[in-house]
Amino acid sequence: MKNIVTVIIVGFLAGLGGAFTFSILNEQSNSSNTEKYYATNDTSNHNYVNYTSESRNKEIDNPSDRIAPNKIDANENFVLASRNSTNSVVFIKTVSGPEYGSGGWLDWFFEGRGTQRVGSGSGVIYSKDGYIVTNNHVIDNAEVIEVIHNKVPYEASVIGTDPSTDLAVLKIEAKDLPNIAIGSSKKLAVGEWVLAVGNPFNLTSTVTAGIVSAKGREINILRSKFPIESFIQTDAAINPGNSGGALVNAAGELVGINTAILSRTGSYAGYGFAVPVDIVKKVVDDLIQYGEVQKAFFGAEVIDLSPEIAETIGADNLSGVVLSYIQRGGSAEEMDFEKGDIILKIDGEDINTKSEFEEMLSYYSPGDKITIVYKRNNKINTRSITLRNREGTTGIIKKELYSSKKLGVDFETVPKIERDQLGIDHGVRVAKIKDGFFRRLDIQEGFIITSINRKAIKNPQQLANILEEIRGKVRIDGINKRGVRGYYSYYF
Repeated sequence: MKNIVTVIIVGFLAGLGGAFTFSILNEQSNSSNTEKYYATNDTSNHNYVNYTSESRNKEIDNPSDRIAPNKIDANENFVLASRNSTNSVVFIKTVSGPEYGSGGWLDWFFEGRGTQRVGSGSGVIYSKDGYIVTNNHVIDNAEVIEVIHNKVPYEASVIGTDPSTDLAVLKIEAKDLPNIAIGSSKKLAVGEWVLAVGNPFNLTSTVTAGIVSAKGREINILRSKFPIESFIQTDAAINPGNSGGALVNAAGELVGINTAILSRTGSYAGYGFAVPVDIVKKVVDDLIQYGEVQKAFFGAEVIDLSPEIAETIGADNLSGVVLSYIQRGGSAEEMDFEKGDIILKIDGEDINTKSEFEEMLSYYSPGDKITIVYKRNNKINTRSITLRNREGTTGIIKKELYSSKKLGVDFETVPKIERDQLGIDHGVRVAKIKDGFFRRLDIQEGFIITSINRKAIKNPQQLANILEEIRGKVRIDGINKRGVRGYYSYYF
Protein backbone atom coordinates (compact mmCIF):
# COMPACT_ATOMS: atom_id res chain seq x y z
CA MET A 1 0.00 0.00 0.00
CA LYS A 2 2.82 2.35 0.87
CA ASN A 3 4.40 1.63 -2.48
CA ILE A 4 1.18 2.56 -4.26
CA VAL A 5 0.89 5.83 -2.34
CA THR A 6 4.52 6.61 -3.08
CA VAL A 7 4.01 6.01 -6.80
CA ILE A 8 0.95 8.28 -6.84
CA ILE A 9 2.80 11.11 -5.06
CA VAL A 10 5.84 10.81 -7.33
CA GLY A 11 3.61 10.78 -10.43
CA PHE A 12 1.75 13.87 -9.23
CA LEU A 13 4.97 15.79 -8.55
CA ALA A 14 6.38 14.73 -11.93
CA GLY A 15 3.24 15.99 -13.63
CA LEU A 16 3.58 19.37 -11.91
CA GLY A 17 7.22 19.55 -12.94
CA GLY A 18 6.37 18.67 -16.55
CA ALA A 19 3.64 21.29 -16.67
CA PHE A 20 6.01 23.92 -15.27
CA THR A 21 8.70 23.01 -17.79
CA PHE A 22 6.19 23.13 -20.67
CA SER A 23 4.98 26.58 -19.60
CA ILE A 24 8.54 27.91 -19.51
CA LEU A 25 9.36 26.46 -22.93
CA ASN A 26 6.09 27.77 -24.32
CA GLU A 27 6.88 31.28 -23.09
CA GLN A 28 10.32 31.07 -24.67
CA SER A 29 8.82 29.87 -27.93
CA ASN A 30 6.28 32.70 -27.97
CA SER A 31 9.00 35.26 -27.36
CA SER A 32 11.07 34.21 -30.38
CA ASN A 33 12.12 36.96 -32.78
CA THR A 34 11.03 35.19 -35.95
CA GLU A 35 9.33 37.62 -38.34
CA LYS A 36 7.03 36.46 -41.09
CA TYR A 37 5.03 38.01 -43.89
CA TYR A 38 1.30 37.34 -43.71
CA ALA A 39 -1.39 37.78 -46.29
CA THR A 40 -4.06 39.89 -44.66
CA ASN A 41 -7.28 38.05 -45.38
CA ASP A 42 -9.27 36.43 -42.57
CA THR A 43 -9.76 32.67 -43.08
CA SER A 44 -10.89 31.69 -39.61
CA ASN A 45 -13.54 28.98 -39.43
CA HIS A 46 -16.12 31.20 -37.77
CA ASN A 47 -19.83 30.78 -38.36
CA TYR A 48 -21.07 32.07 -41.70
CA VAL A 49 -22.98 35.13 -40.55
CA ASN A 50 -24.17 38.19 -42.42
CA TYR A 51 -21.74 40.88 -41.32
CA THR A 52 -22.87 44.36 -42.34
CA SER A 53 -21.37 47.77 -42.65
CA GLU A 54 -22.77 49.95 -39.89
CA SER A 55 -20.41 52.88 -40.10
CA ARG A 56 -20.48 53.92 -43.75
CA ASN A 57 -20.80 57.64 -44.36
CA LYS A 58 -24.27 58.18 -45.82
CA GLU A 59 -23.37 61.61 -47.16
CA ILE A 60 -21.16 60.17 -49.87
CA ASP A 61 -23.33 58.10 -52.20
CA ASN A 62 -21.53 58.52 -55.53
CA PRO A 63 -18.26 59.83 -56.96
CA SER A 64 -19.78 63.22 -57.80
CA ASP A 65 -20.15 63.91 -54.08
CA ARG A 66 -16.43 63.54 -53.37
CA ILE A 67 -14.57 66.46 -51.87
CA ALA A 68 -12.14 68.10 -54.27
CA PRO A 69 -8.56 67.03 -53.42
CA ASN A 70 -7.05 70.51 -53.77
CA LYS A 71 -5.13 71.71 -50.72
CA ILE A 72 -6.22 68.93 -48.35
CA ASP A 73 -4.09 69.22 -45.20
CA ALA A 74 -3.63 65.65 -44.00
CA ASN A 75 -1.71 66.82 -40.95
CA GLU A 76 -4.86 68.45 -39.59
CA ASN A 77 -7.72 66.29 -40.81
CA PHE A 78 -8.26 62.88 -42.46
CA VAL A 79 -12.04 63.25 -42.57
CA LEU A 80 -12.21 64.37 -46.20
CA ALA A 81 -9.97 61.54 -47.44
CA SER A 82 -12.08 59.05 -45.48
CA ARG A 83 -15.32 60.39 -46.93
CA ASN A 84 -13.90 60.20 -50.43
CA SER A 85 -12.90 56.53 -50.10
CA THR A 86 -14.80 54.48 -47.50
CA ASN A 87 -17.96 54.10 -49.56
CA SER A 88 -15.88 52.61 -52.39
CA VAL A 89 -14.51 49.76 -50.26
CA VAL A 90 -16.58 46.58 -49.93
CA PHE A 91 -16.65 43.59 -47.61
CA ILE A 92 -15.95 40.19 -49.23
CA LYS A 93 -17.01 36.84 -47.76
CA THR A 94 -15.93 33.49 -49.20
CA VAL A 95 -16.93 29.90 -48.58
CA SER A 96 -14.88 26.90 -49.69
CA GLY A 97 -15.28 23.18 -49.10
CA PRO A 98 -18.24 20.83 -49.52
CA GLU A 99 -21.77 21.90 -48.87
CA TYR A 100 -23.32 21.27 -45.46
CA GLY A 101 -24.37 17.67 -45.04
CA SER A 102 -22.42 16.39 -48.04
CA GLY A 103 -19.72 14.66 -45.99
CA GLY A 104 -19.75 11.12 -44.66
CA TRP A 105 -20.13 9.84 -41.11
CA LEU A 106 -16.37 10.22 -40.54
CA ASP A 107 -16.87 14.02 -40.65
CA TRP A 108 -18.50 13.77 -37.23
CA PHE A 109 -15.34 12.28 -35.74
CA PHE A 110 -12.50 13.97 -37.60
CA GLU A 111 -12.54 17.75 -37.34
CA GLY A 112 -11.92 19.58 -40.63
CA ARG A 113 -12.91 16.71 -42.90
CA GLY A 114 -15.75 17.80 -45.13
CA THR A 115 -16.25 21.08 -43.26
CA GLN A 116 -16.65 24.48 -44.85
CA ARG A 117 -13.98 27.15 -44.57
CA VAL A 118 -15.23 30.70 -44.31
CA GLY A 119 -12.97 33.64 -45.14
CA SER A 120 -13.31 37.36 -45.41
CA GLY A 121 -11.46 40.28 -46.87
CA SER A 122 -11.91 43.59 -48.61
CA GLY A 123 -12.36 44.86 -52.14
CA VAL A 124 -12.43 48.16 -53.99
CA ILE A 125 -15.12 49.30 -56.42
CA TYR A 126 -13.17 49.89 -59.63
CA SER A 127 -16.05 50.90 -61.91
CA LYS A 128 -19.67 52.03 -61.59
CA ASP A 129 -20.95 48.92 -63.37
CA GLY A 130 -19.75 46.46 -60.74
CA TYR A 131 -16.10 45.53 -61.30
CA ILE A 132 -14.36 44.93 -57.95
CA VAL A 133 -10.60 44.59 -57.43
CA THR A 134 -9.25 42.52 -54.55
CA ASN A 135 -6.35 40.18 -53.74
CA ASN A 136 -6.11 36.80 -55.43
CA HIS A 137 -5.47 35.11 -52.08
CA VAL A 138 -8.79 36.47 -50.73
CA ILE A 139 -10.86 34.51 -53.25
CA ASP A 140 -8.50 31.68 -54.22
CA ASN A 141 -10.30 28.30 -54.19
CA ALA A 142 -13.56 29.90 -53.05
CA GLU A 143 -16.75 28.19 -54.18
CA VAL A 144 -19.03 31.03 -53.08
CA ILE A 145 -18.05 34.71 -53.15
CA GLU A 146 -20.30 37.40 -51.71
CA VAL A 147 -19.68 41.14 -51.90
CA ILE A 148 -21.44 43.36 -49.37
CA HIS A 149 -21.83 47.08 -49.99
CA ASN A 150 -23.92 49.31 -47.74
CA LYS A 151 -25.46 46.20 -46.13
CA VAL A 152 -26.59 44.88 -49.53
CA PRO A 153 -25.15 41.43 -50.45
CA TYR A 154 -24.27 40.60 -54.07
CA GLU A 155 -23.21 37.29 -55.56
CA ALA A 156 -19.86 37.80 -57.28
CA SER A 157 -18.27 36.03 -60.23
CA VAL A 158 -14.54 35.87 -60.93
CA ILE A 159 -13.53 37.75 -64.09
CA GLY A 160 -9.84 36.93 -63.83
CA THR A 161 -6.92 36.45 -61.48
CA ASP A 162 -3.21 37.26 -61.60
CA PRO A 163 -1.17 35.34 -58.99
CA SER A 164 2.01 37.13 -60.11
CA THR A 165 0.69 40.37 -58.56
CA ASP A 166 -1.81 38.76 -56.14
CA LEU A 167 -4.70 40.62 -57.77
CA ALA A 168 -8.16 39.47 -58.83
CA VAL A 169 -11.19 41.08 -60.48
CA LEU A 170 -14.77 40.26 -59.47
CA LYS A 171 -18.05 41.32 -61.05
CA ILE A 172 -21.36 42.00 -59.34
CA GLU A 173 -24.64 42.90 -61.03
CA ALA A 174 -25.15 46.50 -59.93
CA LYS A 175 -25.22 49.97 -61.45
CA ASP A 176 -24.13 53.46 -60.43
CA LEU A 177 -21.76 52.20 -57.74
CA PRO A 178 -19.41 54.73 -56.08
CA ASN A 179 -16.19 53.76 -57.87
CA ILE A 180 -13.03 55.01 -56.23
CA ALA A 181 -10.96 57.85 -57.67
CA ILE A 182 -7.67 56.54 -59.09
CA GLY A 183 -4.45 58.26 -58.06
CA SER A 184 -0.82 57.65 -59.03
CA SER A 185 1.68 55.47 -57.21
CA LYS A 186 4.51 56.90 -59.32
CA LYS A 187 3.86 60.34 -57.85
CA LEU A 188 3.46 58.98 -54.32
CA ALA A 189 6.36 60.15 -52.16
CA VAL A 190 8.06 58.47 -49.22
CA GLY A 191 6.86 60.30 -46.09
CA GLU A 192 3.47 61.15 -47.62
CA TRP A 193 0.35 60.52 -45.52
CA VAL A 194 -1.85 57.59 -46.55
CA LEU A 195 -4.96 55.84 -45.22
CA ALA A 196 -5.66 52.10 -45.21
CA VAL A 197 -9.38 51.39 -45.72
CA GLY A 198 -10.79 47.91 -45.22
CA ASN A 199 -12.49 45.39 -42.97
CA PRO A 200 -9.96 44.06 -40.42
CA PHE A 201 -11.31 41.38 -38.08
CA ASN A 202 -14.71 41.81 -39.82
CA LEU A 203 -14.92 45.40 -38.57
CA THR A 204 -16.31 46.99 -41.71
CA SER A 205 -15.26 50.41 -43.01
CA THR A 206 -12.21 50.78 -40.78
CA VAL A 207 -9.75 53.57 -41.58
CA THR A 208 -6.18 53.78 -40.25
CA ALA A 209 -3.56 56.44 -40.99
CA GLY A 210 0.18 56.35 -41.53
CA ILE A 211 2.88 57.39 -43.94
CA VAL A 212 4.60 55.80 -46.92
CA SER A 213 7.66 54.20 -45.31
CA ALA A 214 9.30 53.00 -48.52
CA LYS A 215 8.56 52.12 -52.15
CA GLY A 216 9.68 49.28 -54.39
CA ARG A 217 9.85 46.70 -51.60
CA GLU A 218 10.50 43.09 -52.61
CA ILE A 219 9.43 40.78 -49.76
CA ASN A 220 9.35 37.38 -51.54
CA ILE A 221 5.78 36.57 -50.56
CA LEU A 222 4.42 35.73 -54.03
CA ARG A 223 5.03 32.11 -55.02
CA SER A 224 3.81 32.27 -58.62
CA LYS A 225 5.93 32.13 -61.76
CA PHE A 226 7.40 35.54 -62.71
CA PRO A 227 6.09 37.45 -59.66
CA ILE A 228 6.05 41.24 -59.67
CA GLU A 229 6.98 42.53 -56.23
CA SER A 230 7.43 46.27 -55.90
CA PHE A 231 5.27 46.98 -52.87
CA ILE A 232 4.45 50.29 -51.21
CA GLN A 233 5.46 49.97 -47.56
CA THR A 234 3.35 51.84 -45.01
CA ASP A 235 2.98 52.06 -41.25
CA ALA A 236 -0.79 52.56 -41.50
CA ALA A 237 -2.21 49.72 -39.41
CA ILE A 238 -3.21 46.73 -41.58
CA ASN A 239 -4.66 43.56 -40.05
CA PRO A 240 -6.32 40.28 -41.12
CA GLY A 241 -9.35 41.21 -43.21
CA ASN A 242 -7.63 44.23 -44.79
CA SER A 243 -6.50 42.19 -47.80
CA GLY A 244 -7.83 43.68 -51.02
CA GLY A 245 -8.71 46.97 -49.36
CA ALA A 246 -7.66 50.44 -50.44
CA LEU A 247 -4.54 52.40 -49.66
CA VAL A 248 -5.45 56.01 -50.44
CA ASN A 249 -3.66 59.35 -50.40
CA ALA A 250 -4.77 62.49 -48.55
CA ALA A 251 -7.28 63.20 -51.31
CA GLY A 252 -8.92 59.78 -50.92
CA GLU A 253 -7.52 58.59 -54.27
CA LEU A 254 -6.49 54.95 -54.65
CA VAL A 255 -2.70 54.52 -54.62
CA GLY A 256 -2.47 50.82 -53.75
CA ILE A 257 -4.23 47.57 -52.85
CA ASN A 258 -3.35 46.36 -49.33
CA THR A 259 -1.87 42.87 -49.47
CA ALA A 260 0.46 41.78 -46.65
CA ILE A 261 2.00 42.62 -43.28
CA LEU A 262 5.34 41.96 -41.62
CA SER A 263 4.57 40.41 -38.25
CA ARG A 264 5.71 37.95 -35.60
CA THR A 265 2.15 37.13 -34.58
CA GLY A 266 -0.01 37.39 -37.71
CA SER A 267 -1.46 40.72 -36.57
CA TYR A 268 -0.21 44.22 -37.33
CA ALA A 269 3.25 44.91 -35.89
CA GLY A 270 4.54 47.95 -37.72
CA TYR A 271 4.56 47.59 -41.49
CA GLY A 272 2.06 46.77 -44.22
CA PHE A 273 2.53 46.35 -47.96
CA ALA A 274 0.33 47.35 -50.90
CA VAL A 275 0.43 46.70 -54.65
CA PRO A 276 1.02 50.08 -56.40
CA VAL A 277 -2.04 51.38 -58.23
CA ASP A 278 -0.14 51.91 -61.48
CA ILE A 279 0.44 48.14 -61.57
CA VAL A 280 -3.16 47.55 -60.48
CA LYS A 281 -4.57 49.60 -63.39
CA LYS A 282 -2.70 47.59 -66.04
CA VAL A 283 -3.59 44.23 -64.49
CA VAL A 284 -7.25 45.04 -63.88
CA ASP A 285 -7.82 46.58 -67.32
CA ASP A 286 -6.25 43.52 -68.98
CA LEU A 287 -8.31 41.09 -66.92
CA ILE A 288 -11.53 42.93 -67.76
CA GLN A 289 -10.72 43.15 -71.48
CA TYR A 290 -8.98 39.83 -72.10
CA GLY A 291 -9.46 37.67 -69.00
CA GLU A 292 -5.67 37.35 -68.87
CA VAL A 293 -2.89 39.82 -68.09
CA GLN A 294 -0.92 40.73 -71.21
CA LYS A 295 2.44 40.53 -69.48
CA ALA A 296 5.43 41.86 -71.39
CA PHE A 297 8.75 40.02 -71.26
CA PHE A 298 12.20 41.44 -71.87
CA GLY A 299 13.74 38.02 -72.52
CA ALA A 300 16.17 38.25 -69.63
CA GLU A 301 16.33 38.28 -65.83
CA VAL A 302 18.15 40.75 -63.61
CA ILE A 303 19.65 40.86 -60.13
CA ASP A 304 20.52 43.77 -57.89
CA LEU A 305 24.03 45.18 -58.26
CA SER A 306 25.90 44.62 -54.99
CA PRO A 307 29.49 45.65 -54.19
CA GLU A 308 30.58 42.01 -54.58
CA ILE A 309 28.96 41.64 -58.00
CA ALA A 310 30.29 45.03 -59.10
CA GLU A 311 33.81 43.91 -58.21
CA THR A 312 33.35 40.62 -60.06
CA ILE A 313 32.18 42.22 -63.32
CA GLY A 314 34.41 45.30 -63.00
CA ALA A 315 31.61 47.88 -62.70
CA ASP A 316 32.79 51.37 -61.76
CA ASN A 317 29.71 52.14 -59.57
CA LEU A 318 26.55 50.55 -58.14
CA SER A 319 23.97 52.14 -60.43
CA GLY A 320 21.59 49.84 -62.31
CA VAL A 321 20.74 46.12 -62.31
CA VAL A 322 22.71 43.26 -63.85
CA LEU A 323 21.49 40.83 -66.51
CA SER A 324 21.90 37.39 -64.94
CA TYR A 325 20.02 35.18 -67.44
CA ILE A 326 19.33 35.54 -71.17
CA GLN A 327 16.42 33.58 -72.64
CA ARG A 328 17.34 31.69 -75.77
CA GLY A 329 15.59 33.17 -78.80
CA GLY A 330 14.14 35.99 -76.69
CA SER A 331 14.12 39.71 -77.39
CA ALA A 332 17.23 40.43 -75.29
CA GLU A 333 19.28 37.77 -77.06
CA GLU A 334 18.16 38.93 -80.50
CA MET A 335 19.20 42.49 -79.63
CA ASP A 336 22.65 41.19 -78.56
CA PHE A 337 22.33 41.83 -74.83
CA GLU A 338 24.74 39.76 -72.76
CA LYS A 339 24.98 38.44 -69.22
CA GLY A 340 26.74 41.05 -67.13
CA ASP A 341 25.24 44.03 -68.99
CA ILE A 342 24.00 46.66 -66.54
CA ILE A 343 20.56 48.18 -67.21
CA LEU A 344 20.55 51.85 -66.18
CA LYS A 345 17.33 53.30 -67.65
CA ILE A 346 14.07 52.21 -69.29
CA ASP A 347 12.42 54.94 -71.35
CA GLY A 348 14.31 57.58 -69.42
CA GLU A 349 13.44 56.22 -65.94
CA ASP A 350 16.35 55.30 -63.67
CA ILE A 351 16.50 51.61 -62.71
CA ASN A 352 18.45 50.73 -59.56
CA THR A 353 16.73 47.64 -58.17
CA LYS A 354 15.20 44.44 -59.49
CA SER A 355 11.79 45.51 -58.18
CA GLU A 356 12.02 48.81 -60.10
CA PHE A 357 12.93 46.89 -63.27
CA GLU A 358 9.96 44.51 -62.91
CA GLU A 359 7.54 47.30 -61.99
CA MET A 360 8.60 49.34 -65.01
CA LEU A 361 8.07 46.40 -67.38
CA SER A 362 4.65 45.71 -65.82
CA TYR A 363 3.31 48.96 -67.34
CA TYR A 364 3.90 47.69 -70.89
CA SER A 365 2.23 45.14 -73.16
CA PRO A 366 3.67 42.69 -75.70
CA GLY A 367 4.55 44.52 -78.90
CA ASP A 368 5.52 47.74 -77.11
CA LYS A 369 8.96 49.16 -77.88
CA ILE A 370 11.15 50.47 -75.08
CA THR A 371 14.49 52.24 -75.06
CA ILE A 372 17.18 50.73 -72.85
CA VAL A 373 20.23 52.58 -71.59
CA TYR A 374 22.78 50.04 -70.44
CA LYS A 375 26.45 49.72 -69.63
CA ARG A 376 28.93 47.13 -70.91
CA ASN A 377 32.58 47.27 -69.91
CA ASN A 378 31.77 50.64 -68.28
CA LYS A 379 30.72 52.07 -71.63
CA ILE A 380 27.20 53.55 -71.95
CA ASN A 381 25.01 52.24 -74.79
CA THR A 382 21.41 52.81 -75.93
CA ARG A 383 19.22 50.28 -77.70
CA SER A 384 15.52 49.82 -78.50
CA ILE A 385 13.82 46.49 -77.95
CA THR A 386 10.36 45.08 -78.67
CA LEU A 387 8.74 43.30 -75.73
CA ARG A 388 7.05 39.91 -76.25
CA ASN A 389 4.46 37.73 -74.55
CA ARG A 390 5.08 34.44 -72.75
CA GLU A 391 4.95 32.51 -76.04
CA GLY A 392 7.62 34.69 -77.62
CA THR A 393 5.24 36.61 -79.92
CA THR A 394 3.62 40.04 -79.79
CA GLY A 395 -0.03 38.97 -80.08
CA ILE A 396 -2.83 38.83 -77.52
CA ILE A 397 -2.64 35.87 -75.16
CA LYS A 398 -5.72 34.22 -73.65
CA LYS A 399 -5.51 31.61 -70.93
CA GLU A 400 -6.92 28.31 -72.15
CA LEU A 401 -7.70 25.41 -69.85
CA TYR A 402 -8.58 21.93 -71.02
CA SER A 403 -11.06 20.37 -68.62
CA SER A 404 -11.53 16.62 -68.35
CA LYS A 405 -14.75 15.79 -66.49
CA LYS A 406 -13.90 12.09 -66.59
CA LEU A 407 -10.58 12.68 -64.81
CA GLY A 408 -11.75 15.60 -62.66
CA VAL A 409 -8.88 17.94 -63.58
CA ASP A 410 -7.98 21.01 -65.64
CA PHE A 411 -4.76 21.08 -67.69
CA GLU A 412 -2.90 23.93 -69.39
CA THR A 413 0.08 24.15 -71.74
CA VAL A 414 3.33 25.40 -70.23
CA PRO A 415 4.30 28.69 -71.96
CA LYS A 416 7.48 28.91 -74.02
CA ILE A 417 9.29 31.32 -71.71
CA GLU A 418 8.81 28.93 -68.80
CA ARG A 419 9.81 25.89 -70.85
CA ASP A 420 13.05 27.67 -71.76
CA GLN A 421 13.79 28.35 -68.10
CA LEU A 422 13.15 24.72 -67.16
CA GLY A 423 15.10 23.38 -70.13
CA ILE A 424 12.19 21.40 -71.60
CA ASP A 425 10.66 21.38 -75.08
CA HIS A 426 7.15 20.34 -74.06
CA GLY A 427 4.92 19.79 -71.06
CA VAL A 428 1.42 20.20 -69.66
CA ARG A 429 0.68 21.69 -66.24
CA VAL A 430 -1.89 20.36 -63.77
CA ALA A 431 -3.89 23.56 -63.27
CA LYS A 432 -6.84 22.58 -61.09
CA ILE A 433 -7.70 19.28 -59.39
CA LYS A 434 -11.39 18.63 -58.72
CA ASP A 435 -13.23 15.63 -57.36
CA GLY A 436 -12.60 12.55 -59.47
CA PHE A 437 -10.06 10.00 -60.61
CA PHE A 438 -7.07 12.35 -60.86
CA ARG A 439 -7.26 13.34 -57.18
CA ARG A 440 -6.43 9.72 -56.25
CA LEU A 441 -3.11 9.94 -58.10
CA ASP A 442 -1.73 12.27 -55.39
CA ILE A 443 -0.18 14.57 -58.01
CA GLN A 444 -0.13 18.19 -56.83
CA GLU A 445 -1.48 21.21 -58.68
CA GLY A 446 1.33 22.96 -60.56
CA PHE A 447 3.10 19.70 -61.48
CA ILE A 448 4.25 19.70 -65.12
CA ILE A 449 3.79 16.35 -66.89
CA THR A 450 6.44 15.93 -69.58
CA SER A 451 5.90 12.27 -70.55
CA ILE A 452 3.84 9.16 -69.86
CA ASN A 453 5.58 5.81 -70.32
CA ARG A 454 8.37 7.75 -72.07
CA LYS A 455 5.98 9.29 -74.60
CA ALA A 456 6.29 13.07 -74.86
CA ILE A 457 3.23 15.06 -73.74
CA LYS A 458 2.79 18.14 -75.94
CA ASN A 459 -0.76 19.35 -75.32
CA PRO A 460 -3.55 18.98 -72.74
CA GLN A 461 -5.97 17.05 -74.92
CA GLN A 462 -3.32 14.45 -75.74
CA LEU A 463 -2.61 14.06 -72.01
CA ALA A 464 -6.28 13.67 -71.10
CA ASN A 465 -6.87 11.11 -73.86
CA ILE A 466 -3.94 8.98 -72.69
CA LEU A 467 -4.96 9.03 -69.02
CA GLU A 468 -8.59 8.24 -69.84
CA GLU A 469 -7.65 5.15 -71.88
CA ILE A 470 -4.38 3.83 -70.45
CA ARG A 471 -4.26 0.55 -68.55
CA GLY A 472 -1.53 -1.45 -66.87
CA LYS A 473 1.76 -0.10 -65.53
CA VAL A 474 2.07 3.67 -65.90
CA ARG A 475 5.01 5.98 -65.33
CA ILE A 476 4.37 9.75 -65.28
CA ASP A 477 7.48 11.95 -65.56
CA GLY A 478 7.55 15.64 -64.84
CA ILE A 479 8.70 18.66 -62.83
CA ASN A 480 7.19 19.96 -59.59
CA LYS A 481 6.56 23.61 -58.63
CA ARG A 482 10.08 23.93 -57.19
CA GLY A 483 11.63 22.86 -60.50
CA VAL A 484 12.63 19.39 -59.25
CA ARG A 485 12.35 16.54 -61.76
CA GLY A 486 10.77 13.26 -60.73
CA TYR A 487 8.20 10.62 -61.63
CA TYR A 488 5.15 8.76 -60.34
CA SER A 489 4.58 5.06 -60.87
CA TYR A 490 1.10 3.46 -60.93
CA TYR A 491 -0.70 0.34 -62.01
CA PHE A 492 -4.11 1.10 -63.52
